[in-house]
Amino acid sequence: MLSTVTLVGSLVRLEPVSLDHVDGLVAASQEDPGAYRWNLMPRSRPAMAAYVADTLDGWEAGHTLAFATIAIADDRVVGCTRYCRAEYWAWPDDRPGYRADRTPDVLEVGYAWLAASAQRTGMNIEAKRLMLAHAFETWAVHRVSLDTDVRNQQSRTAIEALGARFEGVIRAERLGADITVRDSARYSIIRHEWPAVRAHLDARLAR
Repeated sequence: MLSTVTLVGSLVRLEPVSLDHVDGLVAASQEDPGAYRWNLMPRSRPAMAAYVADTLDGWEAGHTLAFATIAIADDRVVGCTRYCRAEYWAWPDDRPGYRADRTPDVLEVGYAWLAASAQRTGMNIEAKRLMLAHAFETWAVHRVSLDTDVRNQQSRTAIEALGARFEGVIRAERLGADITVRDSARYSIIRHEWPAVRAHLDARLAR
C-alpha cells in the first residue's frame, strides 16, 4: 500500500483525496468543460463521488494514491492527480534491492487535471515536482512513467517540458475519454535522470 502523505509547495498543496473534496472537485471540473477533451472527467456530484471512491479502492489495493490539488493562495480545490500502477517487484530478501518497507519499485504519475483558472500558472509544474521528488527521494523508485492519449498534443508537450523521455506508443492501451480504444504515448524518468530533471524543474519554477 502506498503510504499517505501531504505534499506542500509554494503554489499548491497535494492532499490525499477524500469524499470531503468532492464538492470542490465538481466546481473545478465545471469551470471550462471544453478543456477536458482527453480526460475522463466527472462533472456531476454523483459521478465525482464515484470517481473518488474508485481511487480510494485503488489505494486499499496498493496501487494508487490520489490527491486533491489545492491552490495555496485561496485554499481552493483546483484539480486532481495521482500515483497509479504501482508495482512491487519480487526481490529475494537477501538481495540489495529487497524492500522490507514495501515501497514501490516503479509507478506512474497521471490522471492529472486542473481547473481552467489554474492552468498555465505554474501549479502543474510544481505538483509534478512534488510528486517526482517524493517518488524518487522518499520511495526510491526506479522509474516514473507518464502516459497520455497519443492525440493529446497539449499533454505531450507538457510532459516533454518536464524533461521526461519519450519511449514510444503503446497501441490499444486503454479506454479513451471519447470512449474509443486509445493509443498511449509513454514517457518516463528513471532514477539516475532525476537530479537533472529536478534542477530543470526548479529553474522553471524560479522563472
